[in-house]
Amino acid sequence: MAIQSPVNAIPPVVTALVMIVVAVELTLSAGATGLVGGPGGIGWRLQALQEYAVSPAVVDYVVMRGDLSLDLLKRFVTYAFVHGSFTDALFGGALLLALGKFVGDVFHPAATLALFVVSAVAGALAFGLVADGTQPLFGAYPAVYGFIGAFTYILWTRIGQQGGQQIKAFRLIGFLLALQLIFALIFGGTMRWVADLAGFAVGFGASIILAPGGWHALLVRLRQR
Repeated sequence: MAIQSPVNAIPPVVTALVMIVVAVELTLSAGATGLVGGPGGIGWRLQALQEYAVSPAVVDYVVMRGDLSLDLLKRFVTYAFVHGSFTDALFGGALLLALGKFVGDVFHPAATLALFVVSAVAGALAFGLVADGTQPLFGAYPAVYGFIGAFTYILWTRIGQQGGQQIKAFRLIGFLLALQLIFALIFGGTMRWVADLAGFAVGFGASIILAPGGWHALLVRLRQR
């Protein structure tokens, strides 16, 4: 019996996304410790956040003022690959890998990538519209929550096909949101949970179309109305 490598089992598009997170973090961590970049490398993380993270000010320029310059638009996706610390990137990358594999095993590679992008963009927009000042949004978590939305949709449809209680599919997101609330009450929180929730909602909604056969099923339902 041939032994399959677990790495080979990961969808290539998910591997590529995780590798970008890893490459960025290794570069920033190496700079922070002085391994590369000399004295200037210590400030690479701050510089990366300034150039690639998204903030309410960025959203204001794009949405309210109609500034569609590439420097601003890129941030709605690039922020997902920059993290605040090595530990932050470790957790974000691990969640992206685990949930991305589950979704990528079901969705087409292009649909998986589209899900990542639209969830990240939705999270950035939601955060920018409710947060104040120049507080930056960074990290893969809104996109990860988009994958959680897709994961929930997959469970929701499977449970429905089996005649079970579909509300059970929402246990994971309920647990995670409760956990975020507890941490916010204990340690103080930011408005980043809004980005995560938006990523989940858009991920779940987009899965109606992006899931295999989803677009056809949607058209059938619309024609029946």
